[in-house]
Amino acid sequence: MCGIVGFVDKRKISEKKDLIKKMADRIIHRGPDQDGYFEDKYVALGHRRLSIIDLSKRGSQPIYNEDKSMVIVFNGEIYNYEEIKKDLINRGHKFKTKTDTEVILHGYEEYKDKLFSKLRGMFAFVIYDKNNNELIGARDHFGIKPFYYYKKDDSFMFGSEIKSFLEHPDFKKEVNTDALKMYLIFQYSVHEETFFKNVYKLKPGHYFHYKNGKMKIKEYFKVNYNKNNKPYEILKEELKEILEGSVNIHKMTSDVEVGSYLSGGVDSSYVVSEARPDKTFSVGFDMPGFDETMYAKDLSDMLNITNYQKKISSEEFFNVLPKIMYHTDEPHANLSTVPLYFLSKLASSEVKVVLSGEGSDEMFGGYNEYNEPSLLKVYSKLPLFIRKCIAKIVSPLPHFPGQNTLKLYGRAFYERYIGHGTFMSEEEANEMLNKDLRNDETIGDIIKPYYEKVKNQDEVTQKMYIDMNFWLPQDILLKADKMTMANSIELRVPLLDIVLFNFSQSIPSKYLVKDKQTKYIFRDIAKNKIPEDYSKRRKLGFPVPFSKWIKEEKYYNMVKGAFNRDYVHKFFDKNFINNLLDDHYNNIKNNGRKIYNIYMFIIWYEVYFINE
Repeated sequence: MCGIVGFVDKRKISEKKDLIKKMADRIIHRGPDQDGYFEDKYVALGHRRLSIIDLSKRGSQPIYNEDKSMVIVFNGEIYNYEEIKKDLINRGHKFKTKTDTEVILHGYEEYKDKLFSKLRGMFAFVIYDKNNNELIGARDHFGIKPFYYYKKDDSFMFGSEIKSFLEHPDFKKEVNTDALKMYLIFQYSVHEETFFKNVYKLKPGHYFHYKNGKMKIKEYFKVNYNKNNKPYEILKEELKEILEGSVNIHKMTSDVEVGSYLSGGVDSSYVVSEARPDKTFSVGFDMPGFDETMYAKDLSDMLNITNYQKKISSEEFFNVLPKIMYHTDEPHANLSTVPLYFLSKLASSEVKVVLSGEGSDEMFGGYNEYNEPSLLKVYSKLPLFIRKCIAKIVSPLPHFPGQNTLKLYGRAFYERYIGHGTFMSEEEANEMLNKDLRNDETIGDIIKPYYEKVKNQDEVTQKMYIDMNFWLPQDILLKADKMTMANSIELRVPLLDIVLFNFSQSIPSKYLVKDKQTKYIFRDIAKNKIPEDYSKRRKLGFPVPFSKWIKEEKYYNMVKGAFNRDYVHKFFDKNFINNLLDDHYNNIKNNGRKIYNIYMFIIWYEVYFINE
């Protein structure tokens, strides 16, 4: 696991050397073991290395082909690189290292753009073709590894993290306020352009060619559900074999010790039971209802595995928030990011690589939202105009149980379903914002283009598709990468494997959500590996007591102080957000999640625009 940086400009090579090193040093946490650079009159490339495969210095990057006409910087792991390497050797390619990086480089020489779909793993890389003055870059199928680029006028730079761009004099640091409204609703940045103007995310499953100042981006992978009618038991046995193979290859492709995160839920419990690492890691909060570490300890003891644990205090939580926002690059308001940071810090003292259970929910229908109550399923079948009328009638009434559901289902699917983190409407977001930043952008503007591709599928499949394109890459995988890399360890996700996913697309929804249980087929397989109560445990995620803490005077005052800083009025209606906080503090209404979204943006802004 590593960090990559690079840029194109006409500076002298001596100037490039200084700049590229500064940019790489900004992300030294991604690769503290080694660094390496390449510069010529056209381009500069930089690399920070966390040594996992081929620990010798031969594995250092950048890496060249035989005649040094091509050079690569790469972040990630390719699990089928030995298989690809054999084919390349048979075709006459010569290798100097044992790394997967060199396989990508020779693979591009041989297969060109067809290479990307051959790779099994997580990756973000750039190849420089010196003969053609061309950069070729790609990001993995699901977006496990990040890839950002800055393009403005004649400036072009790329990197694993946006913060590396701050060291380049051509980078103009500006807040992209157009991203703020949808961030408040989704809790993460949803647009291709990030919170920094002219900085973009390369989408998962995409690659690019950059030459003569022009960038051409193309898609090499798309989610394409193709359900089959195989009998359940046959599907189950086939899936079981693929799951076991994926966990095994994710564990074995390493020259260093591999540990595992363990929450006590079905995903991480299955991974641990299959992989049998020597060490597991768990965190929780010392508050009833916010700690599952006892389940992790019990399972580890059953499997004779050492379990390392930490309880996070409220003081630790609030103190680390600026560091969290620094590492996420953009405002990010998933509360579980903080315990994931502490979990990664705990693991980093023992291992360099950890396994985790991300991806299973989106692949096998694991979120509670996929399993709607029967009455709600019937109600959602009513014509939309009837549900809209009902929503209009109940909206002005005093609050009653079910009112919010009736209001929500008075909207089309693509206007109401944004994934696991739904808790705010467009109207509420606009009320929070400074009047100059309010706009007419809707959830439908973001979601509908994706919905149109699966509108003929069943609703479980539609929800999984939306989550595969939004919640998974832009929330779950982003925080997983950034929090582990902040602590210089590599995270691997064996339940989010391309071979496994290609099979999962064929599983009918009736085997995913069945008998009022989510992730049915996966749980059915897991119960033969782990205790039954672990396989049936309801999805909880990382529960965090932020809403309770800000009812304490100390933390209420801390957030209140942030809400009233001089610059806050540029972004928010200060009276409105202060009323949100006061209503929460006085137990009038639970506004905890909305408050956290606002608070994280303010902290992010301070980190990058006030204190930077």
